[in-house]
Amino acid sequence: MENNVSPAKSGVLYGVLFGVIMVLEFVIMYLVGMKSLVNTSVGTIVNISNYILLPLLFVYLGCTNYKKNINNGFITLSESLKTGVSITFIAALVYAVFNIIFNYIFPEFIDEMISITKEGMLAKDPNMSSEQLEMGLSMVKKFMNPLIVLPVTLVMYSFFGLLYSLIVGVVIKNEKPQSF
Repeated sequence: MENNVSPAKSGVLYGVLFGVIMVLEFVIMYLVGMKSLVNTSVGTIVNISNYILLPLLFVYLGCTNYKKNINNGFITLSESLKTGVSITFIAALVYAVFNIIFNYIFPEFIDEMISITKEGMLAKDPNMSSEQLEMGLSMVKKFMNPLIVLPVTLVMYSFFGLLYSLIVGVVIKNEKPQSF
């Protein structure tokens, strides 16, 4: 008897776990003080973990779970892609929705981030004209708009999920032998 669990459905748990971890990282950084962590090694480590390590880890875990526990030791490249993209899409959805809710509850957070960005821009180029500064800050404000945050986050993490699941899929694939 064959199990008909979709590879995408099998990744839901891992996607939710990944999203919750990103939310917890954000909350911890906020409580510790974003201003003290931006442009530091801690901020760099969090970014590397959120964009490389965690997605790769959860895509690997989700694909191997599908292979070992659901599909009797077999997984194709397309099943790996479905699993990986679903994991990163769900994680991005959890994180983006949290981010939107957080920004509505704490609207001063956006102003604080714009202030940090302004300081960073001026530190990088003290001779920056006020027009250049305003143009850069207007772009930052646009990308903090909830109508932009949600789709950009979903597309970005789905793209990373596609890349990482392609890598994982090539490594762990084990297709069923064809029977006649």
